[in-house]
Amino acid sequence: MRAVIQRVSTASVTIEGDLKSAIGIGFMVLLGIETDDTDDDADWLGSKIALLRVFGDEQGLMNKNIEETGGEILVVSQFTLHATYKKGNRPSFIKAARPEQAIPLYEYFIANLSEKLGKPVATGVFGADMKVALVNDGPVTIIMDTKNKE
Repeated sequence: MRAVIQRVSTASVTIEGDLKSAIGIGFMVLLGIETDDTDDDADWLGSKIALLRVFGDEQGLMNKNIEETGGEILVVSQFTLHATYKKGNRPSFIKAARPEQAIPLYEYFIANLSEKLGKPVATGVFGADMKVALVNDGPVTIIMDTKNKE
């Protein structure tokens, strides 16, 4: 499971001209699910994101996590995070989980993260053609992969 986490001032998802979700200060999370990912990967990644200390404290140092700042999270599925690009110029997405595997794990990840935060997590729509807008704050962008836990 791979995530690109961006600290944002605002973020939103629009589908076919309709606003699906919008958040203020918090995290925009692009989430890619691989064929061998499990609930354990979702648990680990959710915990890391919930406790990630990249928000400024009183001295302006990145010492606070999202709960301490009252921030929000927007999660968008992003199978292209598992692109293989070593051969040729057209990426392969063979490592990305198929929808029948990815959707339940995506939903589990969202429910688990929401429970950790004690509030709902905003989402896109799995598999939809989404227009994602955000203002990256900092910029702060962190990439996490459950295959690199150590």
